[in-house]
Amino acid sequence: MVVGSGVAGLRAAIEAARRGTVAVITKGAAEEGNTQRAQGGIAVAMAAGDDPSLHMRDTLEAGVGLCDEAAVKVLVEEGIDRVGELIDWGARFDREGGGLSFTKEGAHGLRRIIHAMGDATGLEVERTLLRVARAQERITFFERALATDFILEDGRCVGVACIAKEPLLILGRGVVLATGGFGYLYQETTNPPLATGDGFIMAYDAGAELQDLEFVQFHPTVLFTENAPPFLISEAVRGEGAVLRNSDGEIFMEGYHPMKDLAPRDVACRAIYDQIYRTGAQSVYLDVTGLPEGVIETRFPNIREQCLSHGIDISKDWIPVRPAAHFVMGGVKVDLEGASSTVPGLYACGEVASCGVHGANRLASNSLLEGLVWGKRCGERAPLLDPPPASVRKSPRVVAAASRKAGPAEAALREELRCIMTEKVGIIRCAVSLREALNGIQKGARLLERRGVLADAELANVFRLARLVVEAALRREESRGAHYRSDYPETREEWLTHIVLRKGLGHEG
Repeated sequence: MVVGSGVAGLRAAIEAARRGTVAVITKGAAEEGNTQRAQGGIAVAMAAGDDPSLHMRDTLEAGVGLCDEAAVKVLVEEGIDRVGELIDWGARFDREGGGLSFTKEGAHGLRRIIHAMGDATGLEVERTLLRVARAQERITFFERALATDFILEDGRCVGVACIAKEPLLILGRGVVLATGGFGYLYQETTNPPLATGDGFIMAYDAGAELQDLEFVQFHPTVLFTENAPPFLISEAVRGEGAVLRNSDGEIFMEGYHPMKDLAPRDVACRAIYDQIYRTGAQSVYLDVTGLPEGVIETRFPNIREQCLSHGIDISKDWIPVRPAAHFVMGGVKVDLEGASSTVPGLYACGEVASCGVHGANRLASNSLLEGLVWGKRCGERAPLLDPPPASVRKSPRVVAAASRKAGPAEAALREELRCIMTEKVGIIRCAVSLREALNGIQKGARLLERRGVLADAELANVFRLARLVVEAALRREESRGAHYRSDYPETREEWLTHIVLRKGLGHEG
């Protein structure tokens, strides 16, 4: 059983289908989710003059001491073969002079980012994997099915309960969790509405450890204009030479980091917020007008069209941008094989997992690579487990009941929570803001409880997950990577450790 149909879930399903039948359970349509939104590309050491050791160096530096070196080594070495597979399966990456075309992004020492259709890499990766997966007779898709609970037998994960047109109970040898992140807990986010973190709470309730939830990465450059939904402006734009300017037109990044506009994402985000505060503006601007002729049209056609739809001609106009919640570094704690150490039979990969490659701050364009590498690893090993006991298959099980449609009250609670997360648990935090967030979350949860019957199968879990994120952020009394506390602005050696939460060990129930 694979829960999720992004890059990690699909790669796991394809691998598992070599060994048996596979059920892919996905909350929306199979092609929905975050993978198709990935613009910049895949970081992989395949360019002339590059080497996995150099990719590893940049990844470790971005992670600010919290990466697992063994995991990073797996990522940068096995990632080359996983990208080669994609190419063999028909993925159409952009080429130049007969070879792959490489660009550069923040905190990378050289050009190692491959891309497709200019700025539509995720869409091409999703298309390729979905085509391969749908061609497998052993893979069955359960679309628009919300997974709600894992089925445990003697502590082992043997099934998944879902809500679809009718309640479903799917049993099998093992479960690969690949449900993505929880960016939609934030009001300002690049994530789609599906990204509410369901898998985190399912795993937590089953007894899995959640690690490093305080590390939420914000993307520095997201389109900010009236009536426009959040739209990510790829870091590759700055990799090709675009610069950030404040509302007075001043180039400012050289005052914050030696890499200037290609500084790590956490540095760039705080610099932008500092400029917004100093100038009293609502945004800064990304200036691409100095790029060589033809680069905009060939490398960034989707960004160009999206901006044009809002009256911004990026060949002439500066793009108003500000940061938004983008990626979660933390997740279900797993080993090098993607297995949970506390819940036998449960594997996790992709953004929902914490396998050790991202540390406190993900290196740009490592996420698709991670999904490919750990998707394959999980898909290799989960099918090797024993079948669930016959007693499980024969015994009646209570499956989550379908819920009534959410009303205005629930929608208002959800939006209030998202506002709290953006304002209180954002790029810059402190004990005061985090405790205010915790109070607001608890108040909303109590209001939801008073509603009686759960109106929205996601909503109660959203409040619980938000509470865990705040708890982790309160515990880490330092600033490191994407977690910045104004009351503890220094990175401290004694906090060179992980925040691990597990149900029943003093955390919320």
